[in-house]
Amino acid sequence: MKKLFTLLLTAAVALLSASAANPKREFRGAWMHTVFQQQYHDQTTAQNKAYIRQQLDLLQLASCNAVIFQVRPQADAFYPSDLEPWSRFLTDNGAAPSPAWDPLQFIIDEAHARGMELHAWLNPYRVTSAKSQTLPPDHIYHKHPEWFVRFDGKLYFDPGLPESRQFITKVVMDIVNRYEVDGIHFDDYFYPYPVKGVEFPDDASYQKYGNGMDRGDWRRHNVDLLIEGLHNEIAAVKPWVIFGISPFGIWRNESSDPRGSKTNGLQNYDALFADVLLWAEKGWVDYLLPQLYWDLEHRAASYLVLVDWWNRNANGRNLYIGQDIAITMKKPDIAPSTETTQLRHKVRLTREADNIQGNCWWPAYSLTNNTGHIADILRTDLQSTIALPPLYPWISEVAPMPVDGLKVSGKTISWDAPALENTADDAVKFVVYHFDSVEAINLNDPAAIEAITWDHQWKAERAGVYVVTALSRVNCESVASEPVIVK
Repeated sequence: MKKLFTLLLTAAVALLSASAANPKREFRGAWMHTVFQQQYHDQTTAQNKAYIRQQLDLLQLASCNAVIFQVRPQADAFYPSDLEPWSRFLTDNGAAPSPAWDPLQFIIDEAHARGMELHAWLNPYRVTSAKSQTLPPDHIYHKHPEWFVRFDGKLYFDPGLPESRQFITKVVMDIVNRYEVDGIHFDDYFYPYPVKGVEFPDDASYQKYGNGMDRGDWRRHNVDLLIEGLHNEIAAVKPWVIFGISPFGIWRNESSDPRGSKTNGLQNYDALFADVLLWAEKGWVDYLLPQLYWDLEHRAASYLVLVDWWNRNANGRNLYIGQDIAITMKKPDIAPSTETTQLRHKVRLTREADNIQGNCWWPAYSLTNNTGHIADILRTDLQSTIALPPLYPWISEVAPMPVDGLKVSGKTISWDAPALENTADDAVKFVVYHFDSVEAINLNDPAAIEAITWDHQWKAERAGVYVVTALSRVNCESVASEPVIVK
């Protein structure tokens, strides 16, 4: 019995220490991809809704606060669109789902109900993924085949054409205007990954628009124009909608550029023509989320090297790290550590870095499947407390007005929120804190956070003192409300 008590005490102390070390603010995202995810196609509407709820419940248990959901995997849509057909990963031949539903609206509502942000993830240029793939008759390709090129047998928008940029921007802005998404997200697919012996067929657009530029510089300029244009369009309509990019983990190798990293792998800048450092320098993106999908001491692309390099090259924008769950949980930590995974080491490095504000887990389904017990470790240790999402001070630093009229009815706490004025400073989310006494109130203690909610009420699960703060659309926090007591 004494030995059991000692073990329990040790575990409790360890848990308290981990909770104390967890930051109050941190991006804790998870990518939910739909491309090649057959379950969405094979399930009924009711089954898909239940599946999404289950996935979000499990992510919430692991204290994730942002879901990056793929709504446009291949110039198609996981939402009703007048511009593009329903995704082939949801239905056949562009047909609407039956019974009808809107997956994007559904997951926005369900994520917000769990206190999570929803970032809509789009792939800009990719149209098909196989030579034999056919497109629905109402696809934009059939109306404007001149906008597209075939590379390695697959179809892509030609990034060199203004018409391509205009159409992609129109698709993004359709989402921004119609949905209350918290972010727009692009991953690493810009110009396609290179194929040995195959040139990207953009001679015609280069001849028309290249103006004598080096071909590589011209291609990068084409992508720059898309990113800058999207930033400007989003900022003009809903400046609080965050625009983030998740690039391949190597910008350039030091052997190609003295500003590059001490790595030896494929280069974003040269192979995908994505100059993500420029986008951060120019303020065209709100966050970068490089995919550091390697182990700590990988010979060509060391996580240790790259996490330090990105930390030094954030260029004033938020920086989160993309973590591959399978590699992280399969590889043991490096000596002298005896940890059987690299999870704690990797997270510790991000938290010790001056310019890194969080992590994103790839893929969400590995987290919800508890691969290598990652969900258990996050829930009980590394993400054992709820975290507020990071700030975006270049958008706004104005704290919203505090909530008012806090009252208790049984176990339910409710409050009045400031009126919405359609600005970045609107109070749209609320943070519920629990303390043992009025004297213990300390908003800097992440262990006191009971919930983040989009609702105006919360059902308390334990007695004590509660206060509520308001969060703006860009996560600025108000002062605390007057305390109330739940018995």
